[in-house]
Amino acid sequence: MTFNIKTILRRMMPFFILSAFVIAAIILVGTKQAPEQKADEVPLPIIDVTAVEQRTVSLNLPSYGVVTPKYKTQLVTEVQGRMLSISANFVAGGVVKKGDELAVIEPSDYEADLMQAQASLAQAKAALEEERAKGEVAKNDWKGYDGGIPPELGLRLPQLKQEQANVKFQQAALARAQRNLERTVIRAPFDGIIKARNVDLGQYVTLGTNLGELYDTQIAEVRLPLSNNDLAYLESVDNPDTDVSLSADLAGKTITWQGQIIRSEGVIDAENRMVYLVAEVKDPYLRSERLEGQLPLKYGTFVTAVIKGRTVTGIVKLPRHLVRSNKVTVVNDDNSIELREVNIVKSDLENVYIKDSLADGERISLTNLTNAENGQLVKVLGEQNNSSQDEATETGNEEQLANAGAQ
Repeated sequence: MTFNIKTILRRMMPFFILSAFVIAAIILVGTKQAPEQKADEVPLPIIDVTAVEQRTVSLNLPSYGVVTPKYKTQLVTEVQGRMLSISANFVAGGVVKKGDELAVIEPSDYEADLMQAQASLAQAKAALEEERAKGEVAKNDWKGYDGGIPPELGLRLPQLKQEQANVKFQQAALARAQRNLERTVIRAPFDGIIKARNVDLGQYVTLGTNLGELYDTQIAEVRLPLSNNDLAYLESVDNPDTDVSLSADLAGKTITWQGQIIRSEGVIDAENRMVYLVAEVKDPYLRSERLEGQLPLKYGTFVTAVIKGRTVTGIVKLPRHLVRSNKVTVVNDDNSIELREVNIVKSDLENVYIKDSLADGERISLTNLTNAENGQLVKVLGEQNNSSQDEATETGNEEQLANAGAQ
């Protein structure tokens, strides 16, 4: 019997040990304290800001255009003949001054016409003097008669008037011959640059033959298109007398020239619905004065223009990417976000001009926040944690100390 009990106990021992472990595990699980529940902390977004500064600015208007001469002329012949000589400057790109000789037409026929006109005038003057002498003789002959007032024919007055008219006619013919002879020499009517030459040496030209084209170099013009709405930014729509800055890439660098808006063309272009302002640049080829590093503003150059607009005070200028849907992200003193709608008076490709919406010193977020909301807290780059976050941290620390003391 004893043997049986020992055997049974030995065989049941593993079950007793297993049961003891199970009971101990149940007791441990039942006495385990729940872990302290701690809210997940969401990190505040870190942003960069810029301070608002109100300024007095000119609402400049961008535009573009091609440089053209204010005056250009077609050089045409007023006489006919064979081209006797052509000046070395009478070539495309040649620079000439007013009165410079460009070409000469064979003058021999016109010299002969001049000599003939001079001879005819001399004959007419001699005939006039002869007629005057005959008139004096006739007057003396009538003095011996007591027949009243002598007739004009008797005094040869009609013959005298005829000879006087003949002298004037010959004088006019002489003047015409002199002009025609002078016109055999083609001269530059103003300071300019030769755009093109259409004749060659020895060529026979007739009246009205186009010899070439001359561009004036004293004043250049640029037609600058603006939308009808942009005209509101000018000081005066009817008399837009304002400065303009022209720039172009020449010789590997950007060159700038200063000009003046002198007029508006006053009509809206039917094709592009734009209004054109005309800018002037004096001495574009720098013939009067040339400073170190200056380059001439050549005709045909495509330029970009910045037209000075009216001056407005209290303007806040911000980069265009900071304004979305007419709203900017304002960071308040407590580092909370305010999505504020602003009044945009003008915008261009790079900047937005805002008025009556932002005060001096207010902070604007330079960081693009995704799904930003009003009241959202942020951390400003370079500053310590905001007060709300500090208070939350301190409160959490106090709760942890209190729990530790209770345990």
